[in-house]
Amino acid sequence: MDFQNRAGSKPGAGALMSHSESNVARRERLRKLALETIDIEKDPYFMRNHLGSYECKLCLTLHTNEGSYLAHTQGKKHQTNLARRAAREAKESEGSAPALKPAMPKVKKNVVKIGRPGYKVIKVRDPQSKQFGLLFEITYPEVTMETKPRHRFMSAYEQHKEPPNSQYQYLLFAAEPYETIAFKIQSREVDMRPGRFWSHWDKDLRTFTLQLFFRNPIRSYAESNIKGGSNPQINPLNPYIAT
Repeated sequence: MDFQNRAGSKPGAGALMSHSESNVARRERLRKLALETIDIEKDPYFMRNHLGSYECKLCLTLHTNEGSYLAHTQGKKHQTNLARRAAREAKESEGSAPALKPAMPKVKKNVVKIGRPGYKVIKVRDPQSKQFGLLFEITYPEVTMETKPRHRFMSAYEQHKEPPNSQYQYLLFAAEPYETIAFKIQSREVDMRPGRFWSHWDKDLRTFTLQLFFRNPIRSYAESNIKGGSNPQINPLNPYIAT
């Protein structure tokens, strides 16, 4: 076969390499490069099986000799699997890092109480529904601008100051640096509908106002609205709702 005058050839250089010969030469170059940079005995993915061949535990590939395995480590498949393994381990380490971080102990603030706030309680009655209610005005002149008073209901069995009495419940108000105060009220169902139960914090006057109504035990408020034609969403005793 005449190999002269072929494209890319030189006189006396012989024929051009075929595709298979080019692959063999490329793998040989990769093997020599890997031998210079990789210690095969320290490779965690290198394994000799009982048949005398070699396996890559990362890619699950089988190789006949060490050179074939080293050439495989420089290939695209092995490098892609290495990158995936590194990304997965980094993600797992980030997810487990907060769990290993020791929890910081909660530091309880020691606030010096300056006494009880001033208060005023007014009995009210809705002229339309005939519901009985209470209006609380608590004054906190020494609180900061960021502080907003809080309130909550407490049953008679939660407190330990008096013997429990199921006929009463307690309404608590709290705002630092004042002491928490509680009012003993009847243990009746409070009407929590909009317009019947409301609270307002006046930052300028430092006054917290809360008004509540008890549900009528004989006639419901809805029945009184049907007969009287009043709007249950509007409370005429609430000065903070424009009529």
